Amino acid sequence: MRTHPLQRLSADEIRAARALLDDNGLVTPSTKFALLGLEEPDKLTVLGHRDGDPVDRRVRAVLLDLATGAARTVIASLSRGAVDSVETVDPVTDGQPPILLEEVLTVDEIVKADAGWRAAMERRGITDLDLVRPCPLAAGNFGIPSERGRRVLHVLSFLQHRPEDHAWAHPIDGVVAYVDLIEKRVIELIDDAVLPIPEEEANHDDPAYTGPPRTTLKPIEITQPEGPSFTVEDDVVTWENWTFRVGFDPREGLVLHQLGWRDGDRVRPIVYRASVAEMVVPYADPSPVRFWISYFDAGEYLLGQQVNSLELGCDCLGEIHYFDAVLADGDGAPREVRNAVCLHEEDYGVLWKHTDIFTESSETRRQRRLVISFFVTVGNYDYGFYWYLYLDGTIQLEVKATGVVATSSYKTDSAYAAEVAPGLGAPYHQHLYCARLDMMVDGLDNAVDELEVQPLPIGPANPNGNAFTRRSTRLRTEAQGARTADPLAGRTWQISSSDSTNRLGRPVAYELRPEGKPMLLADPASATANRAGFATRSLWVTRYDPAERYPAGDLINQHPGGAGLPRYVAADRAIEDQDIVLWHTFGAAHFPRPEDWPVMPVDYSGFTLRPVGFFDRNPTLDVPVTPSNHCGHHGGGEHHHHG
Repeated sequence: MRTHPLQRLSADEIRAARALLDDNGLVTPSTKFALLGLEEPDKLTVLGHRDGDPVDRRVRAVLLDLATGAARTVIASLSRGAVDSVETVDPVTDGQPPILLEEVLTVDEIVKADAGWRAAMERRGITDLDLVRPCPLAAGNFGIPSERGRRVLHVLSFLQHRPEDHAWAHPIDGVVAYVDLIEKRVIELIDDAVLPIPEEEANHDDPAYTGPPRTTLKPIEITQPEGPSFTVEDDVVTWENWTFRVGFDPREGLVLHQLGWRDGDRVRPIVYRASVAEMVVPYADPSPVRFWISYFDAGEYLLGQQVNSLELGCDCLGEIHYFDAVLADGDGAPREVRNAVCLHEEDYGVLWKHTDIFTESSETRRQRRLVISFFVTVGNYDYGFYWYLYLDGTIQLEVKATGVVATSSYKTDSAYAAEVAPGLGAPYHQHLYCARLDMMVDGLDNAVDELEVQPLPIGPANPNGNAFTRRSTRLRTEAQGARTADPLAGRTWQISSSDSTNRLGRPVAYELRPEGKPMLLADPASATANRAGFATRSLWVTRYDPAERYPAGDLINQHPGGAGLPRYVAADRAIEDQDIVLWHTFGAAHFPRPEDWPVMPVDYSGFTLRPVGFFDRNPTLDVPVTPSNHCGHHGGGEHHHHG
């Protein structure tokens, strides 16, 4: 089999990687693989690759010794059978490896063995500890002296009335255990106010609670009798004029590589690599029980490792192509997740339409999109990440947040939580995602302009006050490239080629259109803002550097802060006519409502990239009339003329 440099790691390669690290004395009986993934070659190596060229297959592993807490990052070559580098991680300055699935399970035993925690439960009238569900959460880094240099999780607890009862409805508020995962003990217990445990059950999978299913919805069938319009070969997808490679990373999940548009006999590059490289979910409650909650779901929990197996007819409708994911477990053994990524086409309404009053022609075409998606479950929340490619060259990312809101005991008139059921609170929080867009609009060298509307005052050039124009500002250095969205100014960012022009002589470009919702609401001087610096800006533009992969740095778990984008842009490199990466932060401030309980309807966030002068005219003029739509060319005689 021919190997491409970006080919996903196979089960055999994962086994080979573990054996190689073992042979080099890097794996002891207490060593766990917190991460094992493909170390992608740098961009120029990949772009220079020709079919049949030898490929150096390298992996990156983050190893954690559960006996000592020692951690190291290893890069090794499977092709050469060599360990290229071993770096020791200093937890105080570098942060901790990501959280392991098995650590989440051991926490249950650790807290239930702790006399202080058991006494705290007893104070709240809880004696059957089998029905208590400790929920281990990323500790962050708030300078708590007892946690310095230690591998820690913070544990909140929830109560079940019986084994099939959903525990989120019954938070045991006021108690947090700080657990040292290496010493396997509670090192600090916060036992604050004793608050009532909400009683009402909320089992969204129980007909007794939901009522009988409605019978009024008639079937909708999505059929493609001749099959889908896309083809997939060795993870390379072609659909209409689009072509790209599907990747899957244990940390980022789905990655789109080398996204381009076929124009005649050449493929024009648009995005070299697109992924959701980090996300943070900071909470607003300043109480001693919850001030520390600010999860980095990609860096701390690994989005790719939390991926769901998708089910036909539930998660995607129509003619589906699934990609399985192969991931390394904590022992460095391959674990296959079936149907991890879903690929399908969707009808998307009208693409373009015109009824002409002079010629009496009437034309309508249908838009459709290609959907590439995956879903993850991180604790109580579920997130769907949907990339959309449209017939007209538009690219879109939509994140669907659903699942169950985090819960607390509701204190009357709380300023930081909403009451979603009797006595049940849901703290205010944000979901902020950062998409890493390694741009390559018609070539390696690109530039970014910020565009805004510009109303003009009445004056000699504008006597009637109707004039407005558009202001364009070139972002020349990384410091200038850190920007905030402004919807009222119509602010967008245009990424243009430094070398390629359209037939009008202007640079071909794509435009990033942000939603423009609030950025990080934590105080700029807070630990949260220090660790999630990326979330203080909607846009960052950096010079491409293969080592700069993550918005909050390499190891964000318990990291003291300042890593990632703030550090990357400190160099203030030139970004004009350079190989550049865009980092776009977007998302929602969530003030939960009763309708979000007991399970939350999807809340949408995202952004759009659309072509601006990338094409010389509407690229969908050749889209045919769809016979099944009974729409198409109409003769004259059916239009009313106005005039």
